[in-house]
Amino acid sequence: MKIHTNNFQLCIKFFIKMIRKHLILIASSMLLLSCTAAKDKSTNELFLNKKAENKYISAYNNTMKLWPVPYEEKDITTTYGNAHIIISGPKDGKPLVLLHGMDASSTMWYPNIGSYAKHYRVYCIDYLTEAGKSIKNEDAKFNPDDITPWYTQIFDALKLKKFDLVAASRGGWVATNYALKCDGRIKKMVLLAPVQTFEGINMQSKTMTAANFKFFPTRKRLNKMVAYFSEKPEKVSHQFKEQMYLGTKNTKTKMDLLHMKPFSDKELKSLTLPVLVLVGDNDILNKPEITEKAKELLPNCKTEIIKDAGHFLTMDQQEKVDATIIKFLESK
Repeated sequence: MKIHTNNFQLCIKFFIKMIRKHLILIASSMLLLSCTAAKDKSTNELFLNKKAENKYISAYNNTMKLWPVPYEEKDITTTYGNAHIIISGPKDGKPLVLLHGMDASSTMWYPNIGSYAKHYRVYCIDYLTEAGKSIKNEDAKFNPDDITPWYTQIFDALKLKKFDLVAASRGGWVATNYALKCDGRIKKMVLLAPVQTFEGINMQSKTMTAANFKFFPTRKRLNKMVAYFSEKPEKVSHQFKEQMYLGTKNTKTKMDLLHMKPFSDKELKSLTLPVLVLVGDNDILNKPEITEKAKELLPNCKTEIIKDAGHFLTMDQQEKVDATIIKFLESK
């Protein structure tokens, strides 16, 4: 019996020793994992991790190789986070601000910037809560009510007191919202295929199929989305498509657009500044009839339906769109 007792005690000591050893290993592993996680943490909370962010930024920079004119990149600190701006054009040129569409970033203007930068000092601003180089503070809230204060801080930092504004898709809603709330800074405003502005998004089978890419991103779904959004998908560069793919795949899905409601008739009627609205004749997100509503409600509005163009009208009909915009901005 004594022998059995000794054996039992030896077993207990052995198990205690093994448990201690495993606890040390577990603690060491957890410390290593936490250090690795901290090291791998993205500087932008939107991205899944640092590696994902780096891949996207590399693709963003690769798209910027398509930028046909000299540019500088500038970061502005705001209370909501860092705003990233791409600036092109002569320093003494008239100021022109460009707001991009959802998930496109400022790089979407690569086909058009050459036309605008000839005479304008152009400021392209990356939106704060989606893939791009703007970075939201982790503790900052950014709701639709915060959009106007954020842009106002940017314009103040850039010393833009009066400027023209061109905005595409979701950017059209942002521009209209700013025009309603700002202190008259916008001289003229151009809305390109503006969604959720005059009416809600035109829900149809193609729209739902294109939306699949947002939730289940693959390159095959991306190509299908581009084919639905563009009448000339071959014009959309491979670099830009790869950037869109990595921006969607490597970030946490945001559906800010759902919180952006169409403006009331009363709000639209209060906008007295000159406005130009352009919509592609085959835009799957906007019915061409919104141009009629825009003309009816906006006191000082011109509209045009761009033939052979989809939602990506700035790429489908770049020369036509750019010429129409510049003519409008230069008119008395």
